[in-house]
Amino acid sequence: MTIVRSASVVVACLLFLVGSAQAWTAEEVIKSYPITGTTGAELYASIGERGPKLGPTRAIAATSFKLTWTRRYERQGDACTLVTARPKLLITYQLPKPSAKLAGTMPERWAVFISGVTAHEHVHGDMIRDLVRKIEAATLGLSVPDDPNCMKIKTEMTTRLGALSQEQRRKSREFDGQELSNGGRVHQLILDLVNGDREP
Repeated sequence: MTIVRSASVVVACLLFLVGSAQAWTAEEVIKSYPITGTTGAELYASIGERGPKLGPTRAIAATSFKLTWTRRYERQGDACTLVTARPKLLITYQLPKPSAKLAGTMPERWAVFISGVTAHEHVHGDMIRDLVRKIEAATLGLSVPDDPNCMKIKTEMTTRLGALSQEQRRKSREFDGQELSNGGRVHQLILDLVNGDREP
């Protein structure tokens, strides 16, 4: 059986505005895509046909995010310092949803499956939040000398953010690999959904 892989997509957009630092929370949105079928095998096959397309393959579910920043720089002598860094984070989860009402044992089996898949995607959401916190820690208060026009500091920030983003993507791929490998949590959810059709 071909396993439809779940993956996290990261889409970052950096916006430099003026503002003040404050506590933040992420906004979360769930978007459902319709699937057809009345059995576990049919529903899973429909996921393979209609799931979020990530590169050449389709996923069971996907987590994406949009990140914008309110940032303020101050010239301190010849140096430039980032004195405000306030993020605005939107996390979007794409999850499958049966179009037709399920019967028999399928409602309970689907509930277990989608609950597990949702929990998996929420881990990706937590990784994204952690990325934003690390960006804050790595940039807020950063000061670059001999930068009266605040140009060098943005180059330095781009370097730091690139490294943090790559690390987040690596952890996300490793997590997917563990969950989808034989015996992994998502792999077992798939097997239970599909093989449950054979139960008397």
